[in-house]
Amino acid sequence: MSAVGHPVRRCVGRSLLYLALVVITVTTVLPFVWMFFTSLHHKDAQLPTIDNLFTPEGGYHFGNYEYVLTFGELPVWRFAVNSCVVTCGVVVFQLTLCSLAAYGFARLRFRGRDAVFFVFLLTMMIPAQVLVVPLFAIVRNFGWLDTYWGLIIPYPYLSTAFGTFLLRQFFLTVPRSLDDAARLDGCGDLRIFWHVILPSAKPALATVGAFAFIWTWTDFYWPLLASSSTTMRTLEVGLSVFSDAYAGTMWALQMTAATIVLIPVLIFFLGMQRFFVRGIVQSGIKG
Repeated sequence: MSAVGHPVRRCVGRSLLYLALVVITVTTVLPFVWMFFTSLHHKDAQLPTIDNLFTPEGGYHFGNYEYVLTFGELPVWRFAVNSCVVTCGVVVFQLTLCSLAAYGFARLRFRGRDAVFFVFLLTMMIPAQVLVVPLFAIVRNFGWLDTYWGLIIPYPYLSTAFGTFLLRQFFLTVPRSLDDAARLDGCGDLRIFWHVILPSAKPALATVGAFAFIWTWTDFYWPLLASSSTTMRTLEVGLSVFSDAYAGTMWALQMTAATIVLIPVLIFFLGMQRFFVRGIVQSGIKG
C-alpha cells in the first residue's frame, strides 16, 4: 500500500506544482496580453471588456503604432534615440565600473579588503530615492542638466554595489590556477582581467548588463528630473507626456505607447535569457 501511495503522492504534488506555475504564469502574462490587444482597438474606442478584447470593432488597428510613432506634436523618434543613447551609455559604464571593482575585491589581496567590501555592500541598503537630491545638486553644479552626461553618469551610482557583488561572486568561481598560468606568461593584473577573467564571466556580465538595460530603459524618475527640454526626453518620459496631454481617455493609444516602451525590453530579455539564467545561478555558487 505504501509502495503504491508514494507514486500517487508524488504525482499529486507534481500536479499541484504545475497548477501553481500555470496560475502564476497566467496572472503575470495576462496584463501584457490585455495591454497589447487593447492597443489594437480603434483610437476612439472605449476601454475594452473581456467580451470584445480580442474582437475589436472594425478589425485590428495596427495603424495606432504608426500614429504614435509619427505623432506631429512630439518627436517620438527623438525620444527613442535618447533612450538608446542613455541606455547603451549606462550599460557600458556600469559594466566597466562593476567588473573592475569586482576584480579587485575577488582577486587582489590588500589590507582591509573584506571590510571595505562589507561597507560597500551596506550601500545596497540605502534607497535610491535618498540619493536623488544630492545627485541632482551635483549634476546641476557640473552644468549637466538636460544633457546626455546628466542622464548617463548618475545611473551607475544607484546600482553599482549590486552589480559588483554579482560579478565578484562569479569571479570567485574562476580557478586561480588560470591567474597563475597567466602570470607565468608575463601577464599583469589588467591583462589577466581582460584575457582570463572577462572571457570566463560572459554569463555574469550579460546578467549585469540586462539589469542595467531594463532599469535604465524603464526608468521614469531620473530622466524626468535631469531633462527639461522636449529634445532630451527619453521614451518613457516622452510617451507619458503623450498619454497625459494628448491621448486623454484614448485607451488604445495609451496602451500603444506602453507597448512601444515594453517591446525593446522584452526582445532584449528574451535574447539574453540563456546568459541571464546562467549568470544568476553560477554567481551564487561560491560566497
